[in-house]
Amino acid sequence: MKILVIGSGGREHALAWKIAQSPRVSQVWCSPGNSGIGEIAELAELKASNIAGLAALAGQLQIDLTVVGPEEPLALGIVDTFRREGLRIFGPDRSAAQIEASKVFAKRLMKKYGIPSADFAEFEKAEDALACLKAKKPPVVVKADGLAAGKGVIVAHAREEAAAAVEAMMLERAFGEAGRRVIIEQYLEGPEATIMAFAAGTDFFAMPPVQDYKPIFDGDQGPNTGGMGCYSPVPMITPELEQEAEEEIIGPALQALAAEGCPYFGVLYAGLILTEEGLKVLEFNCRFGDPEAQVILPLLEDDLVDLLEPIAEGRRCEPPRWSKRAAACVVMASGGYPGKYEIGKEISGLETETVGAGSPRAEPFGARALTHPSEVIVFHAATRKMRGRFYTNGGRVLGVTGLGDDLEQSVQRAYETVGKIHWEGVHYRRDIAAKALRADSNPPLRTFR
Repeated sequence: MKILVIGSGGREHALAWKIAQSPRVSQVWCSPGNSGIGEIAELAELKASNIAGLAALAGQLQIDLTVVGPEEPLALGIVDTFRREGLRIFGPDRSAAQIEASKVFAKRLMKKYGIPSADFAEFEKAEDALACLKAKKPPVVVKADGLAAGKGVIVAHAREEAAAAVEAMMLERAFGEAGRRVIIEQYLEGPEATIMAFAAGTDFFAMPPVQDYKPIFDGDQGPNTGGMGCYSPVPMITPELEQEAEEEIIGPALQALAAEGCPYFGVLYAGLILTEEGLKVLEFNCRFGDPEAQVILPLLEDDLVDLLEPIAEGRRCEPPRWSKRAAACVVMASGGYPGKYEIGKEISGLETETVGAGSPRAEPFGARALTHPSEVIVFHAATRKMRGRFYTNGGRVLGVTGLGDDLEQSVQRAYETVGKIHWEGVHYRRDIAAKALRADSNPPLRTFR
């Protein structure tokens, strides 16, 4: 089979890495990809938003299955276009992708079908939103309705901060059309986790829980990012809570989408928070999380293509098998991210291994760390290779995933490798999985320096 992966980040590197391991796959393409992905796949230069161009490319290359990584092409209807052209593609169609593309759509859906989530109000005029804030006691959450690259959610602890968020979204259009409508939402407290599922209509198989870290600084301080790291398993998510998530959230959401005439086929991402009233939904996404994919896919014991292909054809897949081991990912970012940052910084300490086009069965690790060669994978999110050297080419640059027999071992291996990689201004959180590694509630937070 020939597989095309659409996207350019760490999630897409993880997808290409896992897909390349399939004995059924003869060639992997990625568009637009990055230099790290280019170690294991052929690259095309089309942007993920170029729907017509990608459909033509898939036809020209005689691609057997296209796998969509990011949300933007899904929201633009890439699945609808490919299907009209008779091309197989994995991901929800445009109507189902609304569950991420429009927070208003998602909140209305949850309210109508009784899926637990925070109370909310939606606004199309800034003056109405600002008036609402005057009557609310902070903290509150302000959300842009549309896609904003993971940055359209502001947790405001003061009215002034909330008002500034509304003005930035609705008046200054900081996120473009995504801020044409906003939601003001009840602030929920509690630990967070993510559960993704392979979904085919109302049938689904949940993946192991993952805990993601959105804020840029240790201790969950600073602005939100696309994700600064994650780990799995998540000790706080017991088997009972997993069952609750499946029965009260994921299953009902898929049934609701089907009832609304937009059945869901793809990966459904449920961002959850554990409150005193039980699990509630923070957000739904219409694809693999990033960096969540960078810990989930290394734990998958099955051929990923065997799971994606039937869903792309409108059928349920077989139950996936998961390793009992642990995985932890630490994202290494450019200084200044998620604000202004510079690119073109040379990366040192990154060992590479090139998988040639003539050896598709070679171990497809791409750029990998040599501290524990079989236990640490370096996924590239934004790199550029010139004259045999890698350079930074975006905000989130690398995702270093450590594997281990337990969480402590996986985190230790990830941070050992992170410590060997450097570029000017590099930034990463030093407390990934720290809370989960506490022996009990008394010792201080464990961090890695």
